[in-house]
Amino acid sequence: QACTSLAKKFIKERTRVIDLGCSRGEAIADLIPTSSTSFLGLEVSEPMLKASSDRFHHLPYVEIKKHDLRNGIPIQDSPVSVILSILTIQFTPIEYRHRIIKEIYDTLSPGGAFIFVEKVLGNTDALNDCMVSLYYSLKGQNGYTNEQIERKRLSLEGSLVPITARWNEDLLKQSGFKEVDCFWRWMNFAGWIAIK
Repeated sequence: QACTSLAKKFIKERTRVIDLGCSRGEAIADLIPTSSTSFLGLEVSEPMLKASSDRFHHLPYVEIKKHDLRNGIPIQDSPVSVILSILTIQFTPIEYRHRIIKEIYDTLSPGGAFIFVEKVLGNTDALNDCMVSLYYSLKGQNGYTNEQIERKRLSLEGSLVPITARWNEDLLKQSGFKEVDCFWRWMNFAGWIAIK
C-alpha cells in the first residue's frame, strides 16, 4: 500500500505517528512494528473507536482516543514525524479545513510528512459525473446492488463534502507545506504527501 510505504520512509525513532480518523486501525496495524515509535489514533465514530481500541488494547505504545477534528489536533508531548489522514478530512465542514491542515503542519516536526487521501471533485461537472459513474459501475461489478450503492450515496450526502484536487493542494500550500506532491490518483480519489 502506497500510504504505508511512504509513511515508513518518514517515521523517525522516538517520535509519534498520528492517524486522523483511524477507523478500525488498519493504517496503524500496517506500520507496526516500528521500534521506539508511539501511535495515536483519533476517531469520532463510536463503533470504529471500539473496534480500534479492542484491536490495540494490549499494546502500550498505541493510544486510541475519541476526538473530533473540529476541535483541532491534540497537543503532543513528543515529536510527530508522520500524520495520516486517509479519507477523513472530507467529512469535516469546509470552513474548518484550513485550520485543521494548518494545525497538522504546526504539529509535525521539521521534515515530518502529512499523508492525505481524499475523495475529490472533477474539474468540471461533466468530468466529475463521468468519474462518479465509472466508480459506481465498478462497485456494481464488485457485487454491490444498485440499491446498496444508492443507499450508501444517500447516507453520505451532506456529510461527505469533497472539493477539487487543486483546492486541496492550495490548502496544503497555504498552511505552510512547501513540498507537496500527488502520489496517487484514481478517478475521483487522490493522495498527496506534504513535507514540513
